[in-house]
Amino acid sequence: MNPEAIKALMTLLDDPEQEIFGPVAKKILAQGEEVIPFLEQTWDSSLNPLVQDRIEKLIADIQQKTTEEGLNNWSNALNPRLFDGAYWTSRLAYPELDANHTQQLLEKIKKDVWLELNQNLTALEKVKVLNYVLFEVHGFTNHSTNVFTLPSSFVHQVLETRKGNPYSLAVIYAGIAQMLELPIYGVNLPRNFLLAYKDPVYSLISDAPSKSKVLFYINPYNKGAVLSYKEIDYYLEQQNMEKKEEYYLPCTNKQTITRLIEHIIASYQKIGNSEKLNGMLRLINILNSNSID
Repeated sequence: MNPEAIKALMTLLDDPEQEIFGPVAKKILAQGEEVIPFLEQTWDSSLNPLVQDRIEKLIADIQQKTTEEGLNNWSNALNPRLFDGAYWTSRLAYPELDANHTQQLLEKIKKDVWLELNQNLTALEKVKVLNYVLFEVHGFTNHSTNVFTLPSSFVHQVLETRKGNPYSLAVIYAGIAQMLELPIYGVNLPRNFLLAYKDPVYSLISDAPSKSKVLFYINPYNKGAVLSYKEIDYYLEQQNMEKKEEYYLPCTNKQTITRLIEHIIASYQKIGNSEKLNGMLRLINILNSNSID
């Protein structure tokens, strides 16, 4: 729609009749985020509380719709990049998030790791490089006082503050690793979240024993501590949980982002933010169904 047509729609935002405003709002929503500057300009020039309320609702609806469409497209991709899923998750709470700035921060860390890597290193030595760069050079650490603190759940904020929870730190750790083509993925462990360094040979064999598909496990919340399957055995025993095969296997990036969003939902529930909670629940539904309304 051309600018003049959009401006014409703006003049109808003060119509008190829902029969008139309803179709107008539908047309505005259909324009996507390109219409937001026009809405903001109209809000600034209007003294009508009805118009301002309608504009605020329209902007929020457009941003929610854009985020849902973005996450839906991401979840349907053949090999969805971990950080892109984290971006759409953050964007729900921070609709004006600067993706380019976040990408620059990631590229800086990636470069620092890449400079320390070489093809002669073993898998364990590569993880030691990752640990050194992330936790010593860049100073990432766990938010030990409260894992439900919301800023520690959004990856773009963790990149700024260097403090994260088990899920956001896992996304950053695995995301950087995958950018460098290191086979590190999440492990969908209940009430916790670890990473697995996939064995490049056995991980491709469908009937291989689950434990042979992983060289070792990594705990980003404890500065990248390396673990064996025995530690997972012990953890499950302590939690009185059944030792299911899925608790030992690498999960998909989609499952990792699902766990991140579930943790954010729990955080919103604790503070009683129903609006953001409902938005995150819609994102979970998208990941579970791969479709949007």
